[in-house]
Amino acid sequence: MIRSKGTEPRWGLDTHNFFGKDLLMAGKKFFRDLREFISELEKGDELLRIKAPVSAYLEITHITDLMCKSPGGGKALLFENVEGFQYPVLTNAYGSNRRICMALGVSHLDELGERLQKLIEMPLPAGLKGHLELLPLALDVFRSFPRSHKNKPPCQEIVMEGADVNLNRLPVLHCWPQDGGPFITLPLVITKSLKTGKRNVGMYRLQVFDSRTTGMHWHVHKDGSHYFQEYKKAGKRMPVAVAIGTDPATTYAATAPLPRGVDEMLLAGFIRRKPVPLAKCLTVPLEVPAYSEFVLEGYVDPEETRPEGPFGDHTGYYSLVDDYPVFHVTAITHRKNPIYFATVVGRPPMEDCYLAKATERLFLPMLKAVFPEINDYWLPWEGVFHNITVISMEKEYPGHALKLMNGLWGQGQMSFSKALVFVDSHVDLGNPAMLIRHLLNTVDIKKDIYLSEGILDVLDHSAPNPLVGGKIGIDGTGRLKGETPRDKNVNTKNSDISSETEKIKNLTPGVTNLHVPFSDTANVAVLVNVSKTKTQRGQQIAEALLEFQIELPNIYILFDNNINLKDYSLVAWKLFNNVDPKRDIYFFGEKMVIDATKKGPEDGHLRPWPDDIVMDRQVVEKVASRARELGIEEFLP
Repeated sequence: MIRSKGTEPRWGLDTHNFFGKDLLMAGKKFFRDLREFISELEKGDELLRIKAPVSAYLEITHITDLMCKSPGGGKALLFENVEGFQYPVLTNAYGSNRRICMALGVSHLDELGERLQKLIEMPLPAGLKGHLELLPLALDVFRSFPRSHKNKPPCQEIVMEGADVNLNRLPVLHCWPQDGGPFITLPLVITKSLKTGKRNVGMYRLQVFDSRTTGMHWHVHKDGSHYFQEYKKAGKRMPVAVAIGTDPATTYAATAPLPRGVDEMLLAGFIRRKPVPLAKCLTVPLEVPAYSEFVLEGYVDPEETRPEGPFGDHTGYYSLVDDYPVFHVTAITHRKNPIYFATVVGRPPMEDCYLAKATERLFLPMLKAVFPEINDYWLPWEGVFHNITVISMEKEYPGHALKLMNGLWGQGQMSFSKALVFVDSHVDLGNPAMLIRHLLNTVDIKKDIYLSEGILDVLDHSAPNPLVGGKIGIDGTGRLKGETPRDKNVNTKNSDISSETEKIKNLTPGVTNLHVPFSDTANVAVLVNVSKTKTQRGQQIAEALLEFQIELPNIYILFDNNINLKDYSLVAWKLFNNVDPKRDIYFFGEKMVIDATKKGPEDGHLRPWPDDIVMDRQVVEKVASRARELGIEEFLP
């Protein structure tokens, strides 16, 4: 039933300078719900209403992708006329430096970290004055705890149960051409531990299978999956609730990598400086944010799985089909005139890059509490959050960088990082070109590069086996007394290497093009396009380059023929995503070759290699032809 209740390389823009304090909004505001946030976006000229009819099948994705990749992240998009549906769709709401700060109620993203650091470093009070000075911090903590909503919650103004449950009424986006179906992409999936009763709020995509079921994409390392295993061992169905379209701080909190057992609603309350009001579900023993636009209630049967995927993921590749649990929906509730909130992920930069930047800045104090030698860190968006982390540190003793390297690979979400790069605290992480120069001028290939093996994110496609693969650590810190000195720099005379690279191109089988970003550094790296055949694979090309009788270049990075070597963001994305360090890096003395090409069985890679995400050409042309009608002419490339 339905009832109413009332010139030099520069990787992307993801740098500290891009999110500098002087660029961001003045003033702060905290939002009760998504609607207040939308209103504020519109007041700030950060929202574009698209009134022309659009399709939830690919078209909304392409328009959103154009907006995400326009300078500064474009505008948030409210699609008011989605073909075949009665509800509007909001996308790209967080997809700029200004909008993510508006969403979190800060003037700059380090502000949340600064508040958190005050809590972590809270001193013991001395006397009355000391107790009074701690009152603001105590209030911060007190306001973080969620509260029960006293009246009828807005999220249950309309209730659908029994035969009236129909997920097909929601304008769920079919994002990319090879996707296995439509996916709910901004769901707050709410569960509780069977053992402890502690709540988890995670963001796990939901593929809509039919009118009453979806996939439940719990990665094996995530808290939702951990709680699911408790129910599976007990042979019990697991109650699940999914909130869609909450206030911006609560939606962000569901993406944050909190330690297991820490309630994401506490983080949301901390960010909002106001408790999140919660309402009891109608068919499951869980609570949801009372001002959610939509709520899905139901259960997961521990004995039931279905194939889920493919899905065009935030890595820029399609994640592959695999078996995942099934979410059975027992009720759908929503507000009157609800707004469907979605995000589109794909090759960076996309909206999730700004969410990741917020997490980077927020969690720096927590990381420094465990590793006080860390000065700062940076996750380039081309590394899709888990493939590379650059750390600046206060080095105090011999082997300090190695100690920190091993410590981070055993610490929480940092354990998924495939590459860790260490530099001294004076190195500016906000200037990628200077950072690369520093590493090329500093690193001794024989002594500063460490290969290891460990766990990887489930979305890493480059390792020979899922979930486990090679890792690389690079020590670019200064030498201290007691550490083995580096060898003398290779390129001490700033050699002219143009003639040498021409020899390489002409005499090395498989090499089709070369580009040298820097020729005046101690180590000289050359980017190489290669044409692979069944007999001329990456390994054979690497061996030929290593045996070439020239001193410089001494670092070669191999890319497929279709890669533009002068598009440094594209090059970095391929490098960080396509390399298993133990298999794909070759050394010979002071030389190294990194194979960042696509791999197949001939390379010893027996897993399927996912396709790059590319939009259907007909959709691209259709949207371009309607650009004026849609109001997006200025955002076309």
